[in-house]
Amino acid sequence: MFKKVLVAEDFDSINLGIEQALKDLNIVNFQHSKYCDDAFLKMRKAILDNEPYDLLISDLSFKTDHREVKIASGDELIEQVRALQPNIKIIAYSVEDKGYRIKSLFENSGINGFVLKGRNSIEELKKAINLLAASEQRYVSSEIAAVIQEKNNYEIDDFDVLILKQLSLGVPQDDIGATFKELGIKPNSKSTIEKRIAKLRDFFKANNTVHLVAIAKDMGII
Repeated sequence: MFKKVLVAEDFDSINLGIEQALKDLNIVNFQHSKYCDDAFLKMRKAILDNEPYDLLISDLSFKTDHREVKIASGDELIEQVRALQPNIKIIAYSVEDKGYRIKSLFENSGINGFVLKGRNSIEELKKAINLLAASEQRYVSSEIAAVIQEKNNYEIDDFDVLILKQLSLGVPQDDIGATFKELGIKPNSKSTIEKRIAKLRDFFKANNTVHLVAIAKDMGII
């Protein structure tokens, strides 16, 4: 079982639930951080003291307040902690239910488990902790497991990334073809670009191109 746990969560009520879950599992050495910056500093200090944490449980979204922060989200915290301490086990504990974002957390950020906050989340969290402590398997809440496993035949390629970058720069969809022609990028026809953008919107379930760009940025594609 894990011996030292850090919880990054900014709501006291949720912290209390996590605390009870840890106690139920006989984990008594745990600390809380309401800010990602503080959590990262605790991680770094623990390593310097040769007493590293072996589990991080982190929310993904943190409310902004008067305090200026360097690490604003759990996503960023997870990435920095993974780089700092590659072997630590990480559980994301969040209300996030978008399949593409959760897949990205596993594939790009290297989380070991994802627990969806909800009515049964404390029991799910305990299951996740038990599984991760005993094996190298990953844990995904049952409510979203099917979403994570969904297959899609469409694969993002370099041309898609170029289109997304143009949209992120504010280039209107109708003008991307002309930009590509100037840069010598092919294909560059208006119809081809329109079809690609339509496929990307469908693939990411984006409401519009602004939403599409936001999703692509969240996933680190652009």
